[in-house]
Amino acid sequence: MSLLSSFRPNSTVGIVGASGGIGRALVELLTSEADVNEVHAFSRSPVDWNQKKVRNHFLNLTDERSIDKAATDAAGTSSLDLVIVASGILHRDGELMPEKSMRDLNSKALAEVLAVNTIGPALIAKHFLPKLRRHHKTVFAALSARVGSIGDNRLGGWPSYRMSKSALNMLVRTVSIEQARLLPESIVVTLHPGTVDTLLSRPFSKRVEASKLFSPTLAATQLLRVINGLEEKDSGGFFAYDGSPIDY
Repeated sequence: MSLLSSFRPNSTVGIVGASGGIGRALVELLTSEADVNEVHAFSRSPVDWNQKKVRNHFLNLTDERSIDKAATDAAGTSSLDLVIVASGILHRDGELMPEKSMRDLNSKALAEVLAVNTIGPALIAKHFLPKLRRHHKTVFAALSARVGSIGDNRLGGWPSYRMSKSALNMLVRTVSIEQARLLPESIVVTLHPGTVDTLLSRPFSKRVEASKLFSPTLAATQLLRVINGLEEKDSGGFFAYDGSPIDY
């Protein structure tokens, strides 16, 4: 069964963060889908996909001009049916790490995390939502994280990352209300992929049970199944990899 059976045939898909672990797996899965006509892969680092369906585009999350150009180029021949923002930052080169407490918080690290995890997706929504197809089911999904849930926060720590994902959830909730007025068939959500064996989570996954540590391919498959099952009433929601709703 097609992973995107609820979408129109010959769909056009965009994956932001295509060079990352989950993003790459999403592109690879979607290229094998008979109902997917074209996959636009957006990243700062081009990938040699060796697939006729894939179109590479340069996109820098911290440069709005590159986001605008990428959206315009991708929608030049066909409107988009699905856009997934699979980019994000948690740590970088030993210089940026999640804070254990507020004593570790600094403005430079906080600004970088917010720029990538919140402001970038906001600008992607600004430029990509107008490129979605009309009169058919479309989805704009951004990867969030359960640690971004205010209601689920019982451990504290990681303030920058938590803040960035909480703000992303609020952004998507707000955008979904506006989008419902402009394009009722369009669904806008945030998704929690679980703990995935990628460079982003690897330094923090040593204590995760093997059954709860997903490969990128499994994570991507689960996310696409959730997306395929989304209905208009779900727009503005925050969902886990198994389709269960998460408290904001």
